[in-house]
Amino acid sequence: MSSEHENRPPMRLFRNMTAKIASLPMILTASVVFAGGTVWTFVYSFTDSGLLPRLRFVGLDQYERLWSTRRWLVSIENLFIYGVCMLVFSLVIGFVLAALLDQKIRFENTFRTIFLYPFALSFIVTGLVWQWLLNPDFGIQGVVQGLGWTSFDFDPLYDPDIVIYGILIAALWQSTGLVMCLMLAGLRGIDEDIWKAARVDGIPMWRTYVFIVIPMLRPVLVTALVIIASGIVKVYDLVVAQTSGGPGIASEVPAKYVYDMMFSSQNLGQGFAASTMMLLSVLIVLIPWAYLEFGKKKHG
Repeated sequence: MSSEHENRPPMRLFRNMTAKIASLPMILTASVVFAGGTVWTFVYSFTDSGLLPRLRFVGLDQYERLWSTRRWLVSIENLFIYGVCMLVFSLVIGFVLAALLDQKIRFENTFRTIFLYPFALSFIVTGLVWQWLLNPDFGIQGVVQGLGWTSFDFDPLYDPDIVIYGILIAALWQSTGLVMCLMLAGLRGIDEDIWKAARVDGIPMWRTYVFIVIPMLRPVLVTALVIIASGIVKVYDLVVAQTSGGPGIASEVPAKYVYDMMFSSQNLGQGFAASTMMLLSVLIVLIPWAYLEFGKKKHG
């Protein structure tokens, strides 16, 4: 009886105790900084805090003011347009580039380095580069008009109706290379027998990609989506470097609104309310995804 007790596996709680003890400082730090900071921001979003935080509650006044401010509504609209286009185009372009590089072309390493290089730059540098490239006087428009096409017009950063697409161009230029590398790694992990079987069965290549390869790349796609989505919500420095929110307020985004409210307008209550709404938008997307990703596996 005693031998059976001695050979019984230890309780799950006490397994890998060294690793669990080593991770405690990180867990505590993350809990205090993230969870504590989130709760603190949420509580003070119901106050009339100005330059300094103060616990004088005003109910939902900050949120009512927030959603009646045209600048905030414009920033939400811009984030929606930017987010949808960024998700679609970065995934499509990244997958197409990865599929082309997966054909064992010559100078593959060179092309891969060229496509990935922009990701090594900061968003500030990227924004300044594309601010210059999209300048109507000495950028792309100026060069093309100098070649004789005087009717060519391409100055998105100076047009309030399409300025968000000028920012999108710069973001795609920087981020698509990373998506390409993730997709290429996933494609290289697919068994060659699958390609051979598809060719033997006479399946067209595009059908092989759409119905066989892409479903197999689901983990890679999820990783790419999480990385892209995190960059979408916090987009700030690219906008500041290219347009500073202009022309007027045409290229405002929520992160810039929060920063300006907290540090320029010295209205912490309004900034806290805006940042709480940003967190809520993330949770609306994250919670259903987490349930579909982990809840079904647990109940399965």
